[in-house]
Amino acid sequence: MQKSNKYLLPLLFAVTLAAGMLIGTKMDIGLNQKVLQSKNDKFNEVLNYITSSYVDTINEDVIIDDAITKMLLNLDPHSYYIPAIDMAEVTQDLEGDFEGIGIEFNILNDTIIVVTPIAGGPSEQRGILAGDKIIYINNELVAGKGISNTGVRKHLLGKKGTEVKIKILRKNVPALIEFKIVRDKIPLVSIDASYLIDKNTGYIKINRFSAKTASEFKTALFTLINQGMKNLILDLSGNPGGYMDAAIEICDQFFNTRKLIVYTEGRQRARRDYYSDISSMLPHGRLVVIIDEGSASASEILAGAIQDWDRGVILGRKSFGKGLVQEPFTLSDNSSVRLTVARYYTPSGRFIQKPYKNGTEEYYKEMFIRYQHGEFYAPDSIVFPDSLKYKTHNGRTVYGGGAIMPDVFISLDTSLNSNFLRELISNSIFNNFSIQYIDKNREYLQKVYPDLSAFKNKFKSETIIDEFLEFADKNDVQINDNDYNRSKPIIFNNLKAIIARQLYGDDAFYVIVNRYNEMFNKAYEVINSKQYDALLQVKIKNN
Repeated sequence: MQKSNKYLLPLLFAVTLAAGMLIGTKMDIGLNQKVLQSKNDKFNEVLNYITSSYVDTINEDVIIDDAITKMLLNLDPHSYYIPAIDMAEVTQDLEGDFEGIGIEFNILNDTIIVVTPIAGGPSEQRGILAGDKIIYINNELVAGKGISNTGVRKHLLGKKGTEVKIKILRKNVPALIEFKIVRDKIPLVSIDASYLIDKNTGYIKINRFSAKTASEFKTALFTLINQGMKNLILDLSGNPGGYMDAAIEICDQFFNTRKLIVYTEGRQRARRDYYSDISSMLPHGRLVVIIDEGSASASEILAGAIQDWDRGVILGRKSFGKGLVQEPFTLSDNSSVRLTVARYYTPSGRFIQKPYKNGTEEYYKEMFIRYQHGEFYAPDSIVFPDSLKYKTHNGRTVYGGGAIMPDVFISLDTSLNSNFLRELISNSIFNNFSIQYIDKNREYLQKVYPDLSAFKNKFKSETIIDEFLEFADKNDVQINDNDYNRSKPIIFNNLKAIIARQLYGDDAFYVIVNRYNEMFNKAYEVINSKQYDALLQVKIKNN
């Protein structure tokens, strides 16, 4: 069966729930037109009374938008309204690109600093370098003026083909350097990391399922296989979802026979089955998929299919529990309604949507309730009713009724956390210190550590910890000795990982930071042990 035109499975929280993409065409509403007209007349009557008689001046657009929003809140937590003014911004993330000059930046000491030019983007092509400080944008002084991240984007983002002029300050260059950069489409990458852990085992982390994720994933997978990879750890932790088609196309890479991946069904939507293709790149290698409470929608489709077919081991914590499919409908003013039109089910027939009968606010509080109830720490605290019991291909028991439960549970590890560590993170001390440190020592670091391997093996963040703590103190984060001693291993590791990212790219960050990632470490242990086959109860080789 041919695949769909990108059904949208919206993201986890309210802000990202606004992300989406127009697809398909409007469906026949199916109501008696006279009844519908009568309801419209009633709404218009009230609106006319308000505009003609209400004591204060009102904004009709705001009233109408609020009415639509509240109407959808009475349906389910994933049906929502996007005003026309917000459409471009909210579709950007899942479309997989934006238009601008192509830099990653940070603001330090009231100055825009280029963390890195995006590979292949217009800034890299014009010669912008990591560490460059942007002083002027289109002859407007932006350094020392209190510019915000939003302000930077307002200045630098723009329509493809338009020009922006910047003047930068570069270390060891006495005068400002002027660049004229023509804006272009800049890819938003959804693969955070892709690298070999050892000669046989690879690691790929996906942060969302956008229009380009499947293509990015296949490129990463192809590269790792060419490097000798036989087994894969696929990290979907914190991945809030996105396009269902992207999840299905990624599933394709793990099956060499036609398999049901997911099916959808709704009151006005007949059942529709979605199958894998047979052009797989990794049909037989071992596979461990990492999920957690932030893994939702498309992440759960992928994990559910892998689990139901016993194709791999699911490891981590219970997922979010989102099993509803949204379809976008464009309104006359180019605003959009994302309306739930169907439910999706895993191959075994599981419906994994968690309940929402108590309203949207309670629905999103459920995560906090799970935390209080101990579900992040002990699998025994998670109860699934026997009425929602299903069987995998090999006869293992799995459950529906709210989320994907992993085959291997990993509790949330808070043993190294502290208030001091949280303040370092929330105040961007790691990032800001690293930018300043690299700006001062870039040539030395590149000479002593010419590649990631040298940096990983030889760089000791302990040697700069006094400088780091002094920087934190100057930025109003006071050291607490007990907290510092408790969190010291993570502080050292995070500092090293963030410096590595700015020197060698995103893969380098995960190579180092995963050292203290309990789910990663357990996944690596499982994929290289007899426990893997025991967990799957493998009855048919290369199933």
